[in-house]
Amino acid sequence: MSKILVTGGAGYIGSHTITDLIANGFEVICADNFSRSSPESIDGIKKITGVEVKNYAIDLCDYKLTRQLFEENQDIQGIIHFAAYKSVPESVEFPIRYYENNMNSLFNILKCMTEFNIPNLVFSSSCSVYGNVDKLPVTEDTPLSKAECAYAATKQMGEQVILDFAKTSNSNSILLRYFNPVGAHPSAIIGETPIDRPNNLVPIITQTAIGQIDKMYVWGSDYDTRDGSCIRDYIHVMDIASAHTKALQYLIAQKNDSNYEILNLGSGNGVSVLEAIHSFEKVSGVKLNYEMGPRREGDVIAIYANNEMVKTKLNWNPKFTLDEMMSTAWAWQKVLSSK
Repeated sequence: MSKILVTGGAGYIGSHTITDLIANGFEVICADNFSRSSPESIDGIKKITGVEVKNYAIDLCDYKLTRQLFEENQDIQGIIHFAAYKSVPESVEFPIRYYENNMNSLFNILKCMTEFNIPNLVFSSSCSVYGNVDKLPVTEDTPLSKAECAYAATKQMGEQVILDFAKTSNSNSILLRYFNPVGAHPSAIIGETPIDRPNNLVPIITQTAIGQIDKMYVWGSDYDTRDGSCIRDYIHVMDIASAHTKALQYLIAQKNDSNYEILNLGSGNGVSVLEAIHSFEKVSGVKLNYEMGPRREGDVIAIYANNEMVKTKLNWNPKFTLDEMMSTAWAWQKVLSSK
């Protein structure tokens, strides 16, 4: 049983990935200081899997504490590095906070990988690295445009840092550029739990439907898209979790062609904001109170993935439909609101 370190494992994608890793026979330890997550996620993982995952409540920007974790766990076979700030609007307002947190934590992880000979890394990247693109769908070879926000810039920088690291390292890295994670675990025991007012579309939708938000806004109605709203590639969080497990299995089995590979992780379909709203209204039976608003700084117009490479290399296919994404998100929101 391989031991895997999941950083940011109490977060949205991290917690779902841990459940999938455990289901596939991995031993998991977690590093999460709960600055953007909740200890309830760790409890939820135990309810789903029956396994109590050990969490190190440390700030990975603290090298001394990070190194201590590795000293205590010298049999780690792989790292999935989720830990990062991720809000586009916040990163526009507080760019230095994003550069400092997201980059320093990555530097410390890579230094410890070198010292303790950790063989495998899966890095949480983002479709935001592409910026505004000229041609859709995007492939792994699509040129990266100027980052539209500090969050996207930290992901571009992180990819470059890992590329340079790979040139002098014996370790193997897969960078998963994923698109827009949505939905919740089908059990409705864990899901997305925004600490403050959410910035992502689906929790805004569900909080509006439940009455926590009086009115939601669609930012931009005059984009050059089929209905004037932005287009994104929504993918269920458990499909993303499965891809991280498969990426580790792929590296451990030494199926990789090089020690640095990039894979897009998306459904392959572009969905507009208005189409997402209509899907939610259909599956929930709730009419949303929304208003068309102005464009929002930092948003790209349209982006969705060509996912053929990840399908081929990892033998992965997304299983959840848009309606299923919305229905699991709604089930989770109702659980949250009943607490």
